[in-house]
Amino acid sequence: MRVAALYDVHGNLPALEAVLAEVEREGVDQIVVGGDIASGPPLPRETVELVRSLPNARCIRGNADRLHDPQFGGDSGLEWLLGQLDEEQVEWLGNLPFSAILDGTLYVHATPQDDESVITELTSDERLAELLAGVEERRVVAGHTHMQLERRVGDVLFVNAGSVGRPYEGRPGAYWALVGGDTVELRRTDYDLERAAERVRASGHPMAETLAAENVLVVPSRAEALAAFGG
Repeated sequence: MRVAALYDVHGNLPALEAVLAEVEREGVDQIVVGGDIASGPPLPRETVELVRSLPNARCIRGNADRLHDPQFGGDSGLEWLLGQLDEEQVEWLGNLPFSAILDGTLYVHATPQDDESVITELTSDERLAELLAGVEERRVVAGHTHMQLERRVGDVLFVNAGSVGRPYEGRPGAYWALVGGDTVELRRTDYDLERAAERVRASGHPMAETLAAENVLVVPSRAEALAAFGG
């Protein structure tokens, strides 16, 4: 089975559309949309609609899909987001399953234990083993930190598929993974960055200008992200 793992779209519809065009050319059997689907400009409603229309997609919940969670209270970006989505879409996002298992691979948003813990290249082997404890599958695919990664601890391979909509890789683009059999291909897809930036600016989001300049046309480096996330 060949599975396209698409994580952390964050409402970036142009990036998602570009990746889906490449996925279609690849002829994959299944798509896993790995959470944090809508939060962030420019087009959260349209992004949710597109994801839900995919006939071969399994969706799991990310921490930023829990829009009614008290931790998000008082966020002006959240107020904007809730104004873009209807209540049924908000409920759909919040009620997505925590994980999916396909062909011996466990798909989660962050770790098998929760949707917020961080795994990066700085995470110690001991901490990684702790976060993967009890996993029966041979491979775990996640996202959350927006940086692609492959790490092995014991018999389990941990893969971060990267972020379709808001990568922290230094080079703009849409990052994802193609999982099949015993192989994992970490992919990057180009898309029209100027068009995407214009749609961000036109969104009305309170941080639209900053997001267009610093998360689309230019993206944070891995070093910056690692300094923020740690291990």
